[in-house]
Amino acid sequence: MKRVLWVTGILIAVCVAALKSTPGAIENRYNRVRVPPPYTIPDETANLQKNLFVADLHADSLDWGRNLLKRSSRGHIDLPRLQEANVSLQFFTVFTNIPRHLKIEKNSGSSDLIRYLAIAEGWPPRTWNSPLQRALYQASRLQGFQSGSNGKLTILRTRRDLQALLSSRQSYRLATLLGAEGAEPLEGKLEHLDALFAAGYRLMSPTHFTDTDIGGSSSGEGKGGLTELGREWVRAMEAKGILIDLAHASPATVIDVTSMATKPLIVSHSGVRGTCDNNRNLSDDELRAIARTGGVIGIGYWETATCGRDADSVARAILYTADKVGFEHVALGSDFDGATVMPFDATGIPLITEALLRRGVSERNIQLVMGKNVLRVLSQTLPQ
Repeated sequence: MKRVLWVTGILIAVCVAALKSTPGAIENRYNRVRVPPPYTIPDETANLQKNLFVADLHADSLDWGRNLLKRSSRGHIDLPRLQEANVSLQFFTVFTNIPRHLKIEKNSGSSDLIRYLAIAEGWPPRTWNSPLQRALYQASRLQGFQSGSNGKLTILRTRRDLQALLSSRQSYRLATLLGAEGAEPLEGKLEHLDALFAAGYRLMSPTHFTDTDIGGSSSGEGKGGLTELGREWVRAMEAKGILIDLAHASPATVIDVTSMATKPLIVSHSGVRGTCDNNRNLSDDELRAIARTGGVIGIGYWETATCGRDADSVARAILYTADKVGFEHVALGSDFDGATVMPFDATGIPLITEALLRRGVSERNIQLVMGKNVLRVLSQTLPQ
């Protein structure tokens, strides 16, 4: 009997150790970089980078269980690496559902891989079957990072917070904005917006890789537009001061949202079909529709977004977008830590600045793309 208990204990310990190592093993496989740091840039670029307000509209870092206050050899982002690139504002967006056998063309919403990630990372049992609870749990983790940062990390909730950030840039501080990648945390009920808002969420997209109760995904089965609930959702989002993010939305959903929006919209991370033609990326008409709302398009860095593997490919997509809608509507939207292979980690962001300078982009327009456009949108959309 003692031998059986002893063997059982060893098996349990091995299983627990395997589960704890799973997130790190998965991240090391998927959140890779093609060229590891350090990266070399000319002195002119380095000096410009130090004086830029840099904002990135999308990173999935919260879902991977790392301590983002400490430099890590895993993933793409943490506070020290963001500071090295002079990033002042980082959107952290939480995904709460991922389908099995993920494809950018078509996915069913009948499976849920995040349940297994939640168990492996030791999330509370209430999160195992509830996208809402997953979102609330990740919000609490970000709040924990804020509490443990000694003032180096702060969560933006209001326009007053934004003003405080801009007036205190003498010493480095990272502002974060919390978002939900897909409307799954609503679980079909708009009243859940209240809990998410109270937890700090200030951004949500209608869809991720599957269609939702709100609307169609560019990778969903139906690829339809807004549902009736989705139209109510647009009005509720604007009333509360939560940004609407059209990344992953189907063309029909983009049309529906842009036609009824009264505030600027964003696309947190995408490419453009003009430089990389696939259904995940935005058409010229979609770019113009988003720009007409006063919004911004965050250009991603990964290969599906740019059809390239370096900073030059990112710069090419930025310039194409600017040619169609103006530099005033372009931003950075990396998709760092999004189970993507990147050209570089966060410390390589100055390589994009260098690529834009080499193409003759003015310092004013670089300032717009690197962060000033995002500041403008937040000043118009965050709650008072």
